[in-house]
Amino acid sequence: MERKVGTVSRGIRGPIIREGDDLAKIVVDSVLDAARSEGYELRNRDVVAVTESVVARAQGNYASIDAIAKDVRAKLGGGTIGVIFPILSRNRFAICLRGIARGCKKIVLMLSYPSDEVGNELVSLDKLDEAKINPYSDVLTLERYRQLFGENLHPFTLVDYVQYYSDLIQEEGCDVEVVFANDCRVILNYTKNVLTCDIHSRARTKRLLWGAGAERVCGLDDILNAPVDGSGCNEKYGLLGSNKSTESSVKLFPRECSGLVRQIQSMFKERTGKLVEVMVYGDGAFKDPVGKIWELADPSVSVAHTPGLEGTPNELKLKYLADNDFADLSGDALKEAIEQRIREKGDLAGNMASQGTTPRRLTDLIGSLCDLTSGSGDKGTPIIHIQGYFDNYTN
Repeated sequence: MERKVGTVSRGIRGPIIREGDDLAKIVVDSVLDAARSEGYELRNRDVVAVTESVVARAQGNYASIDAIAKDVRAKLGGGTIGVIFPILSRNRFAICLRGIARGCKKIVLMLSYPSDEVGNELVSLDKLDEAKINPYSDVLTLERYRQLFGENLHPFTLVDYVQYYSDLIQEEGCDVEVVFANDCRVILNYTKNVLTCDIHSRARTKRLLWGAGAERVCGLDDILNAPVDGSGCNEKYGLLGSNKSTESSVKLFPRECSGLVRQIQSMFKERTGKLVEVMVYGDGAFKDPVGKIWELADPSVSVAHTPGLEGTPNELKLKYLADNDFADLSGDALKEAIEQRIREKGDLAGNMASQGTTPRRLTDLIGSLCDLTSGSGDKGTPIIHIQGYFDNYTN
C-alpha cells in the first residue's frame, strides 16, 4: 500500500540522566522500547536526536559562581568591567552575571535596545518612534531611559530586567552603572576592559573593540574555556550555551561529543541493521509572534551529528511544478509527471523549481523540529525520533 504519512517527530521518554550514566545505551534502549510500545519499526535514515542538556548532565559539566568569578578576575583584572550585550534571561544569564559581578569591583552594564540579541524587548519600536530616539546612534543613560520609557516588564516573565540585573550585581557587592547603546565601542568611554556577552555576533564585536583600543576583551566563550579548580568547562564555547543549575551553579554546554553520536549510530546498526542518523541538538529557531523572541540562545543548533546530516535540502517545490510545468495536467497524469520529475531532479542549485524551499542547513532545520518537539519543561522527552524526513512524494 502507498504510504500516506510523511515526516513524523516523536518525543521519546527516558530516565532522568545523572552524571556518569551510559547515555548511548540509554538512548538506544529508550528508542527501541518506544518503538515496541507503539508498534512501529526503525527505518534507514531515521534521525535520533538527543538534547544537549542531558549530554552535559551525563558528562557532569557544571561550574560554580566562584569558578566563574575567579576566571573573570584573572582574565579581566578584577576592577571595572564593561559587560555588554547580554541576553535578558534568568535561566541563561542571571547566574553567570552573579559570577561575573563577584569577580570585579564595578560593572558598566551596556544593554542593546530596543531588544536583546534573541528578541527580548526592553522597549517597543513604537515607543522609540514616539520619543524620536535612534537606537543605532543614541546612547541612553539609565536616568534618560527611565524618563522616556519608565518600567518595562517582560511580557511573559513580568520581570523588569534592567532592575533585576542591577539588583543582582549589587547583591554581590559590586557597583553598577547601566547604559543603553548598540555600538559596542561606546563601552570604551567607561572602561577598556570588556566582557562581550553576545552569542552569534561575538567575533565582530571583539574585532571592533580591539580595533578601537580596548585593553582586555573577552567573550563569554573565553570564560571557563578551561577548568578552574576542577570545574567543568567548554573548550570551544566557554559559558555560551550554559543554563542555570542551582542558585550558585550553571550547567555548561556539552563538551566534545562527536564520539557519542557515532557510538549511538553504531549501536543502532548492530541491534537493528538500520543506518540511523544521530545528532545532539541545542536551541532551534522559532520567533514568537507575541513576545518577538527567537530561541537561538545556544551557540550552535547542532552540537554534533553524523555525516549523513551534512548539507541542505535538495527539494522541488510541488506547487511550482503544478502551476507552471504541468499546469495542463490533473489527476493521475499530474501525479505521475511530478513523481518522474522528482526521480530525475539531480542537483537543484539555481533551479527555479526549487524556489521557495527552505535554504537552510539540514542540522538547523532538524534541530529546530527537535527543540519544538521536546520543549523545555516537564514533557520528559529529551530524545527525539524522526521518521520520513528524507522522504519525498515518490516514497
